Amino acid sequence: MAQYILFNDEFFLDDSAIIKSSNRGFKFGDALFESMCSSNGKLQFAELHADRLTAGMKALKMEGYNLLDEYFLKQKTAELTKKNKWTGNVRFRLSIYRDGEGLYIPETNKVGYLLEAKPLEKLMYELNKKGLIIDVYDEITKPINKLSNYKTTNALPFVMAGIYQKQHRLDETFLLNQNGFLCESTSSNIFVGYQNSLYTPALSEGCVAGVMRNVVMQLAKQNQLPLVEAQINPEILKEADEVFVTNAVNGIRWVMGYGRKRYFNEMAKLLSAKLSVL
Repeated sequence: MAQYILFNDEFFLDDSAIIKSSNRGFKFGDALFESMCSSNGKLQFAELHADRLTAGMKALKMEGYNLLDEYFLKQKTAELTKKNKWTGNVRFRLSIYRDGEGLYIPETNKVGYLLEAKPLEKLMYELNKKGLIIDVYDEITKPINKLSNYKTTNALPFVMAGIYQKQHRLDETFLLNQNGFLCESTSSNIFVGYQNSLYTPALSEGCVAGVMRNVVMQLAKQNQLPLVEAQINPEILKEADEVFVTNAVNGIRWVMGYGRKRYFNEMAKLLSAKLSVL
């Protein structure tokens, strides 16, 4: 069934050829994006998404970030939902690209956008019943630099990790940073439960500054769960009591196994229950 997308304030069918060959997002990966979701018409954590989008656009020296604020996100996602005649839960991807032409040196720093959406069948932030099976991908590592914390379209390490994940029939794959420490997974931030404390890679380790990562960290603090942002050796996965991953669309997903290691999910259950009533 045909669905609509929103491209620079105009609706198009999702199979329309709207991207020009000169598009800088296509040619140079000169773009960033936000993955978001709404529940019954309400965009979840809109302020946090707007803050990260603003920070990312500033880091990429893109103009117009003051216009792509919380109101913009709520308004455009609502318009697209209405156009598609959807109710319930919806997943969005907002791509912001540097407009105009040029080679590595852009002719302008103004931007364009593409908003895509798909309805979600599952309940909002419901904890997965079957735990994930994961592995660590170490063939290509993620670099640590000033852009590492933002969701740019320069995603080849994640694509290659995704191919590894598919080949090995895994549910998720963990990536390492350039120094060999845990960074993030193919789609999420990582949390590790070890000796009654919760650990997550620090932003200085090169992981994306995830919106759900932010929310879960606050929930952990509110519920007196000791939380440490740290440099995490992947060897801890062999000793950990619990591992789970987080993102803005799926909330919290617990990991059941890594190799022969099996995990509990008590902290994931607690935090997921708190998340579902926010």
